[in-house]
Amino acid sequence: MNDIRCFISQSLIGLSFLSAASLNMAMFASSGTAETITGQSGNVRAEISYEKPQEYQYKNVRLKIIRAGKAILDKKLPQESEYDRPSGSLGGKLELPVVDLDGNKEPEVIADLFTGGAHCCVYSLIYRYDRTSNQYSKIRHEWGNAGYGLQDLDKDGLSEFESRDDRFAYAFTSYAASGYPLQIWQYRQGKMINVTRRYPKSIAKHASENWQNYLEAKKQGDDGKGFLAAYLAEKYMLGQGKEAWQQIEQVYKERDRSKYFAQVRKFLRETGYSN
Repeated sequence: MNDIRCFISQSLIGLSFLSAASLNMAMFASSGTAETITGQSGNVRAEISYEKPQEYQYKNVRLKIIRAGKAILDKKLPQESEYDRPSGSLGGKLELPVVDLDGNKEPEVIADLFTGGAHCCVYSLIYRYDRTSNQYSKIRHEWGNAGYGLQDLDKDGLSEFESRDDRFAYAFTSYAASGYPLQIWQYRQGKMINVTRRYPKSIAKHASENWQNYLEAKKQGDDGKGFLAAYLAEKYMLGQGKEAWQQIEQVYKERDRSKYFAQVRKFLRETGYSN
């Protein structure tokens, strides 16, 4: 299976991470429509509850965070529409990560939601506890179509968010034929930081996958230019942009060659991959 499509599918149906959190789902049989997702780490327990009047309709989505048996936060989450729901509710296991992301010995709560639609969009509400005020503050991070995987990539005991650059969706071709550069994020003191360039081995591996996806697309009769653009972006992150351009100029011989090359150069400048 195409690695990128597999990654998208896995991102939308659930999260993969290692932590001390215990996760489960409880159903309220009395109403038949109310559901609760829970996650816990130490004495911090989080719950997302919602009502589901009918398929693909979600109401009263609420988040509660309990510390040592006392509710510190209990509020309704904003919904952009009635289709906005906890991600994973299209099928797989629903999860509510409660995990220390920044090493301050306090677990963050990650509420993941999906706006509905064929492709878009997944976003995360990340809640951080402040001991002084005894309150939680939050940030919102957009993943677009991509979603993410949560895992400790550098083995330092803190998890990274592994995703992709969703700005490449539809940029040069159809959604299904688009390629995407790797993106890796860290959460530090209430902010998300793009740390992709710190992981050259992961970038190189992903670039190789984009190149293989290009070759496979060519076999299937597609021009593969969506994958070439993503490949170029990753080569720029590795400091190999010049060599990658020479490679692409040798293989891409389509009629829109000049126009495509100009579009890619402009796009990579605008998205910060090249100067």
